[in-house]
Amino acid sequence: MDTTVTVALAVGALVVLVAALAFRLADRLGLPSLLLYLALGVALGESGAGIQFEDASLTQTLGVAALVVILAEGGLTTRWSDVQRALGPGLALSTVGVLVSIAVTALVGVWLLDFSWAFAVLVGAVVSSTDAAAVFTTLRRLPLPRRMAASLEVESGLNDAPVVLLVAVLCEVLTGGETAPWWLVALEVAGELAGGSLVGLAIGFGGAWLLQRAALPLVGFYPLVTLALCVLAFACADLVHTSGFVAVYLCGLVLGNASLPHRAASIGFAEGMANLAQIGLFVLLGLLVSPARLLESLPAALLIGAALLLVARPLSVLCSLVWFRFPLAQQLFISWAGLRGAVPIVLATFPLTAGVPDAAFVFDLVFVLVVVFTVVQGGSLPTVARWLGIATPLAPRDIDVESAPLDELGAELMQLRVPERSKLHGVYLPELRLPEDAAVVLVVRDGKPFVPDPTTRLMRGDQALLVSGRQSRAEAERRLRAVSRGGRLAAWRGEDGAATEAD
Repeated sequence: MDTTVTVALAVGALVVLVAALAFRLADRLGLPSLLLYLALGVALGESGAGIQFEDASLTQTLGVAALVVILAEGGLTTRWSDVQRALGPGLALSTVGVLVSIAVTALVGVWLLDFSWAFAVLVGAVVSSTDAAAVFTTLRRLPLPRRMAASLEVESGLNDAPVVLLVAVLCEVLTGGETAPWWLVALEVAGELAGGSLVGLAIGFGGAWLLQRAALPLVGFYPLVTLALCVLAFACADLVHTSGFVAVYLCGLVLGNASLPHRAASIGFAEGMANLAQIGLFVLLGLLVSPARLLESLPAALLIGAALLLVARPLSVLCSLVWFRFPLAQQLFISWAGLRGAVPIVLATFPLTAGVPDAAFVFDLVFVLVVVFTVVQGGSLPTVARWLGIATPLAPRDIDVESAPLDELGAELMQLRVPERSKLHGVYLPELRLPEDAAVVLVVRDGKPFVPDPTTRLMRGDQALLVSGRQSRAEAERRLRAVSRGGRLAAWRGEDGAATEAD
């Protein structure tokens, strides 16, 4: 075998192992893991191990591919019940909010840094998009009101698409290309976003219908097919000249909320692939940067970052959420939690590949801005949430239910895990009041399986197998979630298993 291939495999495996340990370290320190991944890339690059990497075009291509996987995972792990409450605020933040941020940042660039208007708007567009990877991984570890957190997640999942289109147009302007009138460009952007939405929803619903009816030969195919459908949504949307980023997020959202076989395994696989994509992307971006040039862009990066964090982002949140009755404390937190990460750095490669004048300065500025302000914002989010009084008490998490189809019987097999703080603890099986065609058929406690009877009580840490008719699966799962939250008297307490603000 070629030694080069062997060495490449060894280096890749070591990078993944080190990055996995770095993720654990970042989690303990309360910082986004992207910082350690970027540092790993810089350490491997020209100023560290000496690897010479200058291919901005390859970085852009792989960066877009990584963002597709990250957005797919974001859609798959977002609950529709949260999106329903946060769709309006999330859309406002990803459109109106982005435009306000770009305008304010561009004004600062023109007035204080003597940028041209087109160049200033390009810089503003590159840095104004919040990062899905940073938002998903950071916010989901904090006990925050779900509507507020979901608004940030929807924003980060949808704001990439309009910004990518705007950056592409600005690169064409700055390289002397011919562009259509602004109103025609705006109509084109709106059309691409609408088209991408239709493609993503169509493939999402079609894929869910297919997976619910196709008995695949191996369980491991279900996660692969689920993620492949999301990637297919991006590719189809892009091929018909619509927004692939919107398509992949919406396709993942539909699939993640459908009653799919082996849904938990599919989501776990997507989370693992998204983390792998983040590792590769951030290491690659660290390799591309030239540390010797970063000091030159530090003053401009600090000025643009401060204007973005302290002026542009608060104004964009105020303009976006004024109609949605968010408490002031939550608006302040949303302003502070507009995390930047991989997306701005990947967008900064677009000017490099397009040959925009001073494109290297833009890339260095964005790199420094992301690193500095990720440290400032990411590490302070738990403290800011406590100061603002919006941290919610840690409620028992939803039970983890995995399902598999029993096609010939018209039934489904569900696997239940009782969480540590679940109120399912101590509940007798008849008190679950499951549908008539649903029953607990096996319980595993302390590694020992047994067949339960009406006197069996569920205990913390138990795993149980349930069988239900296909039509009753959703009702059985709702009942289990209700008892997990409200105990045996869940119905009397008004608990029906639906999502709540604290979930």
